[in-house]
Amino acid sequence: MRKCIRFIKSGHVVELNDVAPTETLLDYLRLRARETGTKEGCAEGDCGACTVALGRLIDGELIYEPVNSCILLLAQIDGCELVTIEDLSRDGGLHPVQKAFVDHHASQCGFCTPGFIMSLFTLYHRDTPGLTSDDVTTWLAGNLCRCTGYRPIVDAALETCRSTANDAFRARAEKTEALLRDLADSDDILMETDGDRFIALPSTLDSLCALSATHTDATLVSGATDVGLWITKQLRDLPKIIALNRVQELQDIHVTSAGFDVGASVSFQKLHEVLGKHEPDIAEVLRRLGSIQVRSSGTMGGNIANGSPIGDSPPLLIALGAQISLRLGNETRRMPLEAFFLDYGKQDRRPGEVITQIHIPRLDASHAFRAFKLSKRFDQDISTVLAAFRFTLVQDRIVEARLAYGGMAGVPKRAAHAETALMGCVLSAPDSWNAAVEALDNDFTPLSDMRGSAEYRREAAKGLLFKALLEVSGRSSQETRICGHRYQEAGHAA
Repeated sequence: MRKCIRFIKSGHVVELNDVAPTETLLDYLRLRARETGTKEGCAEGDCGACTVALGRLIDGELIYEPVNSCILLLAQIDGCELVTIEDLSRDGGLHPVQKAFVDHHASQCGFCTPGFIMSLFTLYHRDTPGLTSDDVTTWLAGNLCRCTGYRPIVDAALETCRSTANDAFRARAEKTEALLRDLADSDDILMETDGDRFIALPSTLDSLCALSATHTDATLVSGATDVGLWITKQLRDLPKIIALNRVQELQDIHVTSAGFDVGASVSFQKLHEVLGKHEPDIAEVLRRLGSIQVRSSGTMGGNIANGSPIGDSPPLLIALGAQISLRLGNETRRMPLEAFFLDYGKQDRRPGEVITQIHIPRLDASHAFRAFKLSKRFDQDISTVLAAFRFTLVQDRIVEARLAYGGMAGVPKRAAHAETALMGCVLSAPDSWNAAVEALDNDFTPLSDMRGSAEYRREAAKGLLFKALLEVSGRSSQETRICGHRYQEAGHAA
């Protein structure tokens, strides 16, 4: 049992043993380390002013990823390299990304600039010679500029991030990798403060499940992209926290002929790279799930356990026929994902029980899959409606359908009446679809809120189903979509 966290900063190992359960990385940097270059803007992971980079060994390679330090817990950086804006200059000279910002006049008030530079630092280390403006804007979707305008920022990125990284971090990469390997022990971590308050980072699934079963009142944290807001916005007191990010069994994706067994703590960024190759609409929805900072931290297991009716991943997974595994102590059970969501804010998870895996079946030649996300902002916004459809076809006849929606009820939910009405429908006969489209009125009674009225949601849900059927029947997505077109591997619109 280890009673401290360890991470790398400026080429040296830092050890801290006085970490409170809810202390964020940003608070540590600004209040304790007195590194105030990292800014607090929104305090909810939206604006990117607090962006820092974490270096980790991923499949044996040192990878830098941007994260929002305002909502990431300090304890969660154990075993990582932490890079902040203060670390970039070398011998009084600017880092290549910083110099490009100066040369292109990419900063005015400068409040957002450290976050932009840290996001681009991680892109700089991706070595992407074919980088485009679209790639840059996708990478920077989680960084908000309030006054400069994005063109000079994109110009600075294109100048620097198309070349192979050549900075102090690349020069000492081998040393950093060796330090990270030395930090990667198998010790459980427990840091107690003020009696019964603690944050624990178990290193194995057995340790996690034993700890969670003992402390059923503890808050389980995976990526902290939601729990972080409980701390910064709701000001909740969370005296006991169990962080999952050191449990290797929850970090793996096992790809089989039947499908994908995804550990509950696999990040959305890693999922995008794996599942996105399987189906373009999955790739597109995951690309729009938060920002690169959110996807680098957030996990599918956390998105499910949160139980939000507007979470982006559950409708995708339900339409695909996914199941989840849960473990309480030594007891494991498995269920269809849709059965996990009982009512608004209520899931079929017993006290102390942990989601361990998501089992996602492969699409086969008989399946046609479509998914759409509607939101007020295109990037980094919560869904108003998210719809996902899997049709099983025999020639042009639908013999089975799984239709799942988010934002239409108190839970992510299948459209049972519409599914039944689609049985036997013929793709070449659009009139045969009408009953299924209208049956959605019997499946959902949506609410009105700031993201959309009940009437808008009803009509949008119908339109998305009809659009999916049009595309499956052969209509090009160039005709049905304003953006986010489907692409084949050859790069041509489908």
